Amino acid sequence: MQTNYKIQAAKICEVRVKKTKKMSTFKNIFENYDWDTIQNKIYQTTETEVRNTLAKSKKNMDDFLVLISPAAKQFLEEMAQQSHVLTKKRFGKTIQMYAPMYLSNECQNICTYCGFSLDNKIKRKTLTNSEIELEVAELKKAGFDHVLLVTGEANYTVNINYFLTAVTQIKEHFSSISVEVQPLTEEEYQQLHEAGVHTVLVYQETYHREVYKEYHPKGKKSNFDFRLETPDRVGKAGIHKIGLGVLLGLEDWRTDSFFNALHLDYLQKTYWQSKYSVSFPRLRPAEGIIEPNFIMEDSELLQLICAYRLWNEDLEISISTRENEKFRDNIIPIGVTSMSAGSKTNPGGYAVDVESLEQFETSDERSAHEIASMISSKGYEPVWKDWDRSFSL
Repeated sequence: MQTNYKIQAAKICEVRVKKTKKMSTFKNIFENYDWDTIQNKIYQTTETEVRNTLAKSKKNMDDFLVLISPAAKQFLEEMAQQSHVLTKKRFGKTIQMYAPMYLSNECQNICTYCGFSLDNKIKRKTLTNSEIELEVAELKKAGFDHVLLVTGEANYTVNINYFLTAVTQIKEHFSSISVEVQPLTEEEYQQLHEAGVHTVLVYQETYHREVYKEYHPKGKKSNFDFRLETPDRVGKAGIHKIGLGVLLGLEDWRTDSFFNALHLDYLQKTYWQSKYSVSFPRLRPAEGIIEPNFIMEDSELLQLICAYRLWNEDLEISISTRENEKFRDNIIPIGVTSMSAGSKTNPGGYAVDVESLEQFETSDERSAHEIASMISSKGYEPVWKDWDRSFSL
């Protein structure tokens, strides 16, 4: 009988642990950190600490903090060399190609940095099924097999039903479908997963809670905590890959990037079945938006990319057409694993409505095949397809 009681007690404890784990999110981790404290630690890092970190074979969050510090800038050449070796070892000499497809610029949020913001008096457009077909045809003609579906955040028009219809319509044309849409519920992410979505991208924009509301004064996006816990809902839904990032230019990029890496670190340990990626959107010109509060130089973006790779060699790293040709050409051997090409950031931009408003200006306007040729000239292989849904059936 005693043994039975012990077994029963153990089962009760196990249930309690599971319930506790279910209730826990990144917010519980995040609340143990203070923005100013982290910022001070970054800027007080010494050259000796950088040297010690670079000598380590395995790096943790404290090391990442050191690698993004101003003190690490003079070690950029060594960081780039290490990053090249680690990336080549883990990913080989390949670059995955993808294209964003904007389905809608309708949005119910006011965001001071976005061309789709509700207070911008612009032409709004949401693609119909027939218009989506035209866009798909253009992307397939360009050679793409990975597509990123992007919308504004307008729950009345571009909601889960619209997303499911769009994914169902196009999934036979692409081996991988990613989405970058408004935060959804866990159940809705499960529906997307079952419909064929491979990756979900969600950006906190900035982890500086005290100023977050200033950038998002109206709309559902103004709820800092709901957005912060979105990747937890994505992870619980079993999505294959989760992508994070911050909008570089809103707040101090070093401090924001530390919290973004902290978020990734938590997610990888909690939802270890999923893969992870990071993107580096720098604030670009767009209709009616603010100027960047913090200017990030190209050398600093290079430092950040190297820091991520040295900290986490399994992390996928993506560079979009926000960046200029020279930077994108030269970053290929250093740490990047995927690139967009020939991107249009307006709904219907490839075939339907080339005059509608862009979310932001692109810098690299070369075609997909021009980018592929450039990648090949660097001795790397442009990969149009590296995943097939049939493998997961």
